[in-house]
Amino acid sequence: MTDPWVALAADTDPGEQVGALRRAHEAFTSAGRLERPVRTVVGQSWLRSARARVSPDGAPVVEFGADELAPYREAHPLARAMPVIRELMGAYATDGEHLLAVCDAQGRLLWVEGHAAARRRAGAMNFVEGARWAESVAGTNAPGTALAVGRPVQVFAAEHFLRPVQQWTCAAAPLHDPHTGRVLGAVDITGGDRLAHPHSLAFVQAVARAAESQLALLAPAATDGGSVRLSALGRDEALLVAGDRRIRLSRRHSEILVALARRPEGVSGDELLIELYEDESVSPVTLRAELSRLRRLLGPDLLHSRPYRLGVPVDADFDTVARRLGSGAVAGALDAYAGPLLPGSRAPGVVRLRRRLADQVRAALIARGDPGLLADWAYSPWGEDDLPVWRALAGAVPVGQRAAVLARVRGLDAEQGG
Repeated sequence: MTDPWVALAADTDPGEQVGALRRAHEAFTSAGRLERPVRTVVGQSWLRSARARVSPDGAPVVEFGADELAPYREAHPLARAMPVIRELMGAYATDGEHLLAVCDAQGRLLWVEGHAAARRRAGAMNFVEGARWAESVAGTNAPGTALAVGRPVQVFAAEHFLRPVQQWTCAAAPLHDPHTGRVLGAVDITGGDRLAHPHSLAFVQAVARAAESQLALLAPAATDGGSVRLSALGRDEALLVAGDRRIRLSRRHSEILVALARRPEGVSGDELLIELYEDESVSPVTLRAELSRLRRLLGPDLLHSRPYRLGVPVDADFDTVARRLGSGAVAGALDAYAGPLLPGSRAPGVVRLRRRLADQVRAALIARGDPGLLADWAYSPWGEDDLPVWRALAGAVPVGQRAAVLARVRGLDAEQGG
């Protein structure tokens, strides 16, 4: 059975496949038809690219200049994995006339290294450090599509959505934080048709695993008495990582942890009642029962009482977003923003924090006016109806892309009565 994630079957002639794919690409871009021999993963990516209004004759934009790129990638978690990535891929890329590339979770290329002539050729299509190759702006490509589908991907020749990229073949795999599972970016190998071999896909998968293992060694999970990590953005049930324990919390326990993480000095039972319950008639006994269950789950060292507080420092993802906004790192804040805080929660304290954090990110994006960052928010599930951001995006995108954005603005105006 053919592996659907591998670009070429062993018995497929590459030249014939390129011709067939070019014809299929033309049929799709001119008439919207998906034809054989387009793989399912590629066809779905083409559809997403078309919905995002990616022009098949366009080119990705460079979002980071040298002055912005250097400090951003130096502080990025993947900087610590680059030595092992270079060790495993560097000689292979140089000797094979390929490129190794590593991007962040937004698809921005942070490192592009390898064969000098290949780098010059790739520069013509803006496959350069600082350029953004997310699928939503660059169409189907290995690093961008790997981030979109959350698994390793191989893209061969005319499977690329952008015509200028169709002379290349690439394979990429997502890179994750080994402790929280959060996507940090992707590692990619880009070159000629020889990379269509199944070994290339297995190779980048192995490199990704090695890089994640290196990150785990360099930044071990918190141990007893150390800090813990709390992930509550974009999920209704928060994830707590403490040492080698990964605890998926119930909705109510998630709300309690968010409230306590915001108040490291501790809170009284009455204050917690106000933070957690809309119904003022809820008894303190109900809250004490929830806290008792949570203490049994976490252990007495993590949850203290009188006042209620956490016994160790907590690294919360929503605090990370706020810190980055406070330092002016808007792109970094957007990277860390995985979605609204506990989106299904109606706890008053969570609702206030959720709205405030979203308002702060939105305001920072509009003030920055970067079309790529605005598009990241606008095309996200939580930004698709955000009229102020869509209006800002309409004023920031190039003239050739403005019509589609203005159409969305008019639609939202009509829906929202604006």
